[in-house]
Amino acid sequence: MAPKFGTSGLRGLVSDLTPDLVARHVAAFLRACPVGTGLHVGRDLRASSPRIADDVIAAARAAGVPVTDCGALPTPALALSAMGAGAGAVMVTGSHIPADRNGLKFYTPAGEITKAEEGAILAALDQPAAQAAAPGPLTRAAPGPDYVARYTRAFGPAALSGQRIGVWSQSAVGRDLLIETLTGLGAEVVEIGRRADFLPVDTEAVDAPTRAMLTDAVATHGLQALVSTDGDGDRPLVVDDAGCIVPGDVLGQITARALGAQIVVTPVSSNTGVDALGFDQVIRTRIGSPFVIAGMADAGPARVVGYEANGGFLLGFDAQGPAGPLPRLMTRDSSLPIIAPLMEAGPEGLAALVARGPQRFTAADRLENVAAAQSAALVAQLRDDPDARAAFLRRLGAAPQAQIDLTDGLRLTLGAGRVVHLRPSGNAPELRLYTEAETPEAASDLLATGLDALRTQLQ
Repeated sequence: MAPKFGTSGLRGLVSDLTPDLVARHVAAFLRACPVGTGLHVGRDLRASSPRIADDVIAAARAAGVPVTDCGALPTPALALSAMGAGAGAVMVTGSHIPADRNGLKFYTPAGEITKAEEGAILAALDQPAAQAAAPGPLTRAAPGPDYVARYTRAFGPAALSGQRIGVWSQSAVGRDLLIETLTGLGAEVVEIGRRADFLPVDTEAVDAPTRAMLTDAVATHGLQALVSTDGDGDRPLVVDDAGCIVPGDVLGQITARALGAQIVVTPVSSNTGVDALGFDQVIRTRIGSPFVIAGMADAGPARVVGYEANGGFLLGFDAQGPAGPLPRLMTRDSSLPIIAPLMEAGPEGLAALVARGPQRFTAADRLENVAAAQSAALVAQLRDDPDARAAFLRRLGAAPQAQIDLTDGLRLTLGAGRVVHLRPSGNAPELRLYTEAETPEAASDLLATGLDALRTQLQ
């Protein structure tokens, strides 16, 4: 897969992310976007990330930009630090994709880059890089403690008192900060599964062996919950006291209510239960945080939040926690949608809290190593050819007619409100499938049947 610039910045194979290519994209970012007082640079724990971070730093300094090297830390901690300093940021991470790939995420002092800024960066790629008379200064910082303090101040030292919470550390860059945060909120923390090598964790598509391992860990260690994140710490993974993964969009619903949000902005793929929760407005967007951010901006001055189906949560207003203020943070965050649901659940546990919510259940997975062109062609065929679509629906055991939504990919609403949603990934050679139904089992069965049907269609 050639390096691709899009929804999550630049991504590609490590072998293709050469110093020259990295430098070109950093230079284009600096030409096209404001970076205020300078550039903060962070990275995840992939073996390739230190070298790529050095390339980013060198390119920015060559342009005369002051650089703050923040080392290894979660993306939201980097964004918090940069925005607090009035600076831009670049995070070196491939997020949840395999270790042989990596990427760059770009931030202005206002937060994640917008779709318009993506276009401006692409337009600036072929312009010559600016060369300063002297390199920009380099300083080092450790913003992690400020990120932890954001939540301990807002929720207080007894917020999770009495809860025994597991942390699946794996290779998540924010694992130590997550443990420190939960401990600071009064929880008893049990760490499992720390790794030295990089493990890609997609919080929307947890495989069966990993699910079984997480369920077993909850029972073995007597946990009220087990939590983790993806590689760069902007997507949460939460397992409840019954050993079941709580979908990211359900965490988003709970967090939005806990914060007193008026308006929720979320992609079309997110759980439809949010529509029954009494928010003033629910705005649906295309999939990807830039579209959520644009929707939040369009909502105007209100208590607005955004979240994705993967659980990444954006706080668009200055909220108030039980113990103190919680300022807005316009970037995907994993800590807030972990902490708020755990606090809302209290002694009765997350499983009971989720059971009281709207009984709509989602599942998601993907077919890997499917070229973008092949995915797009299949989605277009099912969209435009009624006979092909009817044959696909018959493989799902559904009637050949369905309500069609083309907001992002192909979303089919079947009988009884069941949903099948196909979408080519925007940043990996994958075809993603989302399902929704009235029970977890029905959503999972529909997902498995749908994946089999897609494999057949691709043959």
